[in-house]
Amino acid sequence: MKSAIKLFFLPAIALLSITASAQNKVQVTAHRGDWRNAPENSLLAFKYAAAIGVDIVELDLKKTKDGAIVIMHDGTINRTTDGKGKPSDYTFDEIRKFGLRNGIGRVTNNRIPTLKEVMLALKGTNVKVNLDKSYDYYNEAYDILQETGTLKQAIFKSEMPYDSVKNKYPQLINKIIYMPVVSLDKPDARKVITDYLKNMKPYAFELIFTKDTSAILSDNKFITQTGSKVWINSLWASLNGGHDDDMAVEDNNKKDSWDWILAHGATIIQTDRPKELLEYLKKKQLHN
Repeated sequence: MKSAIKLFFLPAIALLSITASAQNKVQVTAHRGDWRNAPENSLLAFKYAAAIGVDIVELDLKKTKDGAIVIMHDGTINRTTDGKGKPSDYTFDEIRKFGLRNGIGRVTNNRIPTLKEVMLALKGTNVKVNLDKSYDYYNEAYDILQETGTLKQAIFKSEMPYDSVKNKYPQLINKIIYMPVVSLDKPDARKVITDYLKNMKPYAFELIFTKDTSAILSDNKFITQTGSKVWINSLWASLNGGHDDDMAVEDNNKKDSWDWILAHGATIIQTDRPKELLEYLKKKQLHN
């Protein structure tokens, strides 16, 4: 009952939710929404994720032939729908005819949503929206966020250094909430981070790494002392040096997975197991 109330009356509890979110020591991001219970990147998956109490949902942007900004991870719709081809092969009306597949591959009645639909569904809640695969669509996304009054709920991101983002989007860089994605496997990782910190205050830094030996993982206070957060993924092992969700849930080894990530400074964790991670963090009094 509580979940149902939260889902359908989110705007009515927005102030209470925002207060609770501010007290969370660690934020939880649902990767492509709650895709274990609804098709990935579907409107329903994002609503389900909001209802269980995540702080952020992550989604991926693509553009149709007629310029609609839709939610789709892959370069084609082959894997996730009963259609074939790239999103740009279709107009919005055409692409909406395809059904999204669920986790076992069955075609459902869920359709590919637009960014506008997602933002309107989450408007007024404490849930932020992380715009992955969005670098080529910043201007279009910004216009949609302005139209829907949800600019403060969106987190733009890219793997580009500060100068590249500044040169490509000089009019936007200081108007948006932004998060750099930094590979700690690269020798210039610290420089990329410090360049951003000299020029702006990112919402967070998403740190990705195949090996867990970077000194930045042991000492990232130079990030958090500025007010920026540290985002670490607990998804597949190649993003976190092997400290992943499956180890935490399937192997029941929290020590070398979620606990390791927490011990290395994460204040945001992106997960494919949002329900389980939320429950775990609540037990540790790190999330309301």
